[in-house]
Amino acid sequence: MRDLTALFSLDGKVAIVTGGTGVLGGAMARGLAAAGATVGILGRRAAVAEQVAAEISTAGQQALALPADVLDKASLLAARAKVIDSYGHVDILINCAGGNRPAATIVGDLTFFDMAPAAFEEVVALNLTGTLLPCQVFGRVMAGQGSGTIVNISSMTAQKPLTRVLGYGNAKAAVDNFTKWLAVELAQKYGPGLRVNAIAPGFFIGEQNRDFLLKEDGTYSDRGRQIIDHTPLGRFGEPDELVGTAVWLAGEASRFVTGIVVPVDGGFSAFSGI
Repeated sequence: MRDLTALFSLDGKVAIVTGGTGVLGGAMARGLAAAGATVGILGRRAAVAEQVAAEISTAGQQALALPADVLDKASLLAARAKVIDSYGHVDILINCAGGNRPAATIVGDLTFFDMAPAAFEEVVALNLTGTLLPCQVFGRVMAGQGSGTIVNISSMTAQKPLTRVLGYGNAKAAVDNFTKWLAVELAQKYGPGLRVNAIAPGFFIGEQNRDFLLKEDGTYSDRGRQIIDHTPLGRFGEPDELVGTAVWLAGEASRFVTGIVVPVDGGFSAFSGI
């Protein structure tokens, strides 16, 4: 049996985290760096990417800010060139960029029949195409190397359809299917050194959902209380609670694991409500 420390070490690996400027992406970027990886912080907000990279560097680890848009292939290619010029390889891709849009959320006066198709398409593009394009750009490097791991970020809405979030739920369900498809495609055509999996977070407080889940005084909103009542562990997740699963899927400890979606949800997906 191999040394357990080595199985969970990412020493010498280069990781890219899209959406690394967000709450969950930033937590995973810091976790990968703590496990030994050099981490590229990819996001549209250049100043935030620089800040996250600086925090990682201050902690004694290595990081690189990569301002880019996951829906702009040219900017992704420029980010890839910067990484290859600096390090020569890409070993890990975490696709954390994504999100929702109010215009594709069926709540209040907005009904399903009134929703603009363009709003639905925008959310699908952000979450699905915004996962596909980084896989094409950085996955090509991995295919050339014959090794690499991709971890997509799914959602509970993919596994258990939730009211309101029509566009987001459909987009994340497509991410699940894409994860499984790409796992087979890369392994069969480019070798067993390429793996693709996903993490399905439960409910975590982020920039986009804070106002839906919490009141101004920090207590639960009605929506937040419904979620907590259906989460056996009885609380929202903390961002760093995604790190262990991300490090496991990114490293050698999961080298015979591909094509799966791992819930990190406090038991939400296991609970029927009864």
